Amino acid sequence: MPSLELAIRLQSLLLAPWDAIQRRLPTMRFSTSPVFAAQRHNLSLDAAGLVAIADLAPIAVRTAITGSASLLDVLVLAPGIHTQQSATELHRGEYPATGALTSGYVFRIENQATVRFLQAVGTTGHLTSVRVSAPGVPEPPGRASALLYLCCPALTLATLTTVTALRDWWALGVLAALMFARLLNVGVVHRRSREGWKGAREPGDGDLLVLLSQDRWVRLRGAVDDLKAVTSGEWLRPPTGVEDAATALATMLVYMVAALAGNATSIGNVLFLGLLPLSAALLGGSNACARCCTMYGRVLVREEPAKRYERRLDLVRELVAESGRDDWAVGLGMIPAPAGSGKAAIM
Repeated sequence: MPSLELAIRLQSLLLAPWDAIQRRLPTMRFSTSPVFAAQRHNLSLDAAGLVAIADLAPIAVRTAITGSASLLDVLVLAPGIHTQQSATELHRGEYPATGALTSGYVFRIENQATVRFLQAVGTTGHLTSVRVSAPGVPEPPGRASALLYLCCPALTLATLTTVTALRDWWALGVLAALMFARLLNVGVVHRRSREGWKGAREPGDGDLLVLLSQDRWVRLRGAVDDLKAVTSGEWLRPPTGVEDAATALATMLVYMVAALAGNATSIGNVLFLGLLPLSAALLGGSNACARCCTMYGRVLVREEPAKRYERRLDLVRELVAESGRDDWAVGLGMIPAPAGSGKAAIM
């Protein structure tokens, strides 16, 4: 039948290209250029140095926890070396209102490192107690924190020894440049963190209530002079022209490392790529395990677990009963001023 013959011919025409492809498949060879083959089988580490310019915070956080910097920090090589001077920004611009339960005065905490520590230990809806110890009474940061921190310089020394044995001078030069950048930043931080104006000396003990954002409440207790040392004045003074130049040089060294690290050998780049992220992880773990904050020889330590309150008024009533006065609560705006007293909240 004509229609059947037409269908058979149409089917053969449609299947003819597929039959031709099937006949050629056994003999087909897919070739690639040598460049493409090298890219498939070899991993390029020319951009390993870019890890050094990552804006990570562990180094800046370590600076805020210790209140300064030490020579051992020079051997701690992690991403974010060029951001150490920005440790004063870790408190995210918060200067919390504070009331003195012993005198009724209301003021704000100006020390950025202290605010960052209080933010770290504070919990929403809870009152956290923090004790400020006197100079000469050091508080260990915790075995886990100290061990993790000491692993960082040990890892750097091991890397330096390995690249020297391999005679990878480019890798050695890159590591030396990062260490010199760290040395410049450590020197600047050490100079800027010297204790300055803290007000007149006062005898006795103090008791402060700090109102942080997100309804976090912290109670600071200790000698009045110790409390003033960690709350008043400035932590890192503004840098001088020479210190600004040193910081700029350190930043340029970090970026030069990012540009020149690709000249090292493959093994040198692997070691470099392993050193910086691993050091950042170890230093971050050390910061997370730290139980205290050091400032001008004083140590801030969280005491007992935080106490939860169903509402802020319950906290105010308890502290008013304990302190025997409510002028600090009025000044903080936590309770209204008595009628006819003429007092108003400072906040």
